[in-house]
Amino acid sequence: MLRKTALAGVAAAATLLMLAGCANQPAATTSGGSGDAGSAKVDIPAITSIDTPANAVLPAGSGDAKCDGVTIAYVGAETGPNAQLGINIYNGVQLAINEHNENNPDCQVAFKKFDTEGDPNKATGPVTQAVNEKDIIGVVGLPFSGESKATGNIFDQRGLVHITPAATNPDLTKNGWKTFFRGLGNDSVQGPAAAQFITDKLQAKKVYLVQDDSDYGIGLAKTTSEALGDALVGTDKVTTGQKDFSAVASKIINAKPDAVYYAGYYAEGAPFLQQLVNKGYTGTFVGPDGVKDDQFIKLAGDASNGAYFTCPCIPGELIPSFSDAYQKLTNAAPGTYSVEGYDATTVLLAGIDAGKQTRADLLSWVSSYDADGLSKHYKWDSTGELAAPAVYGYKVQDGKIVPIGVIGQ
Repeated sequence: MLRKTALAGVAAAATLLMLAGCANQPAATTSGGSGDAGSAKVDIPAITSIDTPANAVLPAGSGDAKCDGVTIAYVGAETGPNAQLGINIYNGVQLAINEHNENNPDCQVAFKKFDTEGDPNKATGPVTQAVNEKDIIGVVGLPFSGESKATGNIFDQRGLVHITPAATNPDLTKNGWKTFFRGLGNDSVQGPAAAQFITDKLQAKKVYLVQDDSDYGIGLAKTTSEALGDALVGTDKVTTGQKDFSAVASKIINAKPDAVYYAGYYAEGAPFLQQLVNKGYTGTFVGPDGVKDDQFIKLAGDASNGAYFTCPCIPGELIPSFSDAYQKLTNAAPGTYSVEGYDATTVLLAGIDAGKQTRADLLSWVSSYDADGLSKHYKWDSTGELAAPAVYGYKVQDGKIVPIGVIGQ
């Protein structure tokens, strides 16, 4: 698989990414205004390329691996109101396993999937089923923080390593679990980065924050609101499955903010923004990784134009080798966390190729892993956190989500 020539080290890679996303881009322009609040809306230009580590480990491996009867599983949403975020990951996992098996005839790793619907109340069943299948020695998932919180003990009790490419609640690594690894930055990183992005890059002097009732939304709202400080002029809460946001929208219109930050998922974020715009809001809308999906644009319609997103995820669509292979497999461009799912699977496959073919051995492998993937460097501390992962910005432009570069680290 071809890759761009890139940096030798992660620090240098992050520096060049920052330059690509900020210093080397044209100056941000302003257009229109937020109406009630009276400040100009900022238009930050998109980036069109990124650098990837030159020595990234790829799932194909050396081609001479030997194994028998080992399985990697995906556990997470395949259906449910926010299913697309899980499907993006699942497709990345499938691509990695396909590439590995095509290049390693003597090591055919099986792949099983278990649907949680992204629901903490339903996730314990599929997770229990997965941990009871002895051939499963590693798992990619779960995508959402709530279901991860509800099931972490089940994995830990059975010694089954799992890497989440998407669950960002900071408290998940404070439970003492030895089998949980986070393949991205948590919301203690994303929240402050989002606050600085909104106030500095988007030049918002007054920000209103709305959160949903998920573990993800609660954790992200906390870290973001703390970082916003005096710029925060109001907060409100919505619930999972809510349809009518008129009361919240009215409060926001009365507060006259320059920007609204929504801490939650796209299933509620899209109709919330649509109703907010219908009430006359013309300021900037910013959502996190849980909102950053094409389904948000589909559900919000024209109201999504000019929306921004923050995400501790790399734009996989700008990695030609990965994007082309993903497109061939799925007939779609990579989505949020597709490349992170691919990288997480690669970590597990590399261990299998190295002869780590029991749960205990693969867990030990991940615990001591220290190598580049396509999206970042993977080396975990004793709690399962990565060091200094980057946060990217994105926006809706011409009906598509496009990256605008690194906004924090």
